[in-house]
Parts: sequence; C-alpha cells; structure tokens
Amino acid sequence: MKKDIQIPEVTGVEMAVVYEYNDIYKTDDWNVYLINKKAIDLEMLVIVSQGFSDTKTTSLLRKKLDILPANSFAKIELIQPELFKLNNRFQVTFFEGNTLYEKTFLFKENSIKEGALRMIDDIKKRGVLAN
Repeated sequence: MKKDIQIPEVTGVEMAVVYEYNDIYKTDDWNVYLINKKAIDLEMLVIVSQGFSDTKTTSLLRKKLDILPANSFAKIELIQPELFKLNNRFQVTFFEGNTLYEKTFLFKENSIKEGALRMIDDIKKRGVLAN
C-alpha cells in the first residue's frame, strides 16, 4: 500500500554551480558539481537536469555515475549562462547501501550570477549552492 512506502530524507548531498577557469579552452565556465559529504560511497547515481519557466522548457539531460566516493565531488556538466534566466532542476537518484534515495535540487531563475558566488569549502571553488 502507498502508506507503507517509506521515502528516506537525503542529507549530506549538495549540488553547486561553480564559476571556474578552463585551462584547455582558456575561458571562464560555469559547471555543475555534485558533492557527497557523507562518510559512505554513493552508488549507481542518475542525474536528470532540465531548465524551465512558464513559457519555456529545455530538453532533459541525463548523466550516470557508477560511484561517488565518500567525502568527494564530481563535475556533472557545463551549464550555459543563457539558462540562468530559467529555473534549473536537477533530480538525483542513488543507492546508499541497499536503500534508494532521491532528491531534487533547484536553482531558481536568476539565482546563478557572479554576485552570488560564495566559497564552497568542499571543492575549494567559488559557486552557488542549490536549494
């Protein structure tokens, strides 16, 4: 029965958009990172991202990671500044042990900008954390 399904709360996992220099292309880029602050590995991660507003919706992007080690982070994707005027949603699903977890991170429209950058200690770079 539906009332018997228990959905565990996700803690210790964060999503950030980071503004950083790209050595290969000699450009300043915005990249999305997933941060695992837990003392346990996360396995079989699936990240689905989409930008949306009242009048526009972007196509879905999917990314899979086999493992995100304990107390680590991974670069997920490059995000174009044109998408900052939209709400950007990242749905993250993963296994921690034998339990399936899911969390949706949201960057609200116009919340990603240079004036909002803060130091993110876990990755030692400046960025914006999702709600």
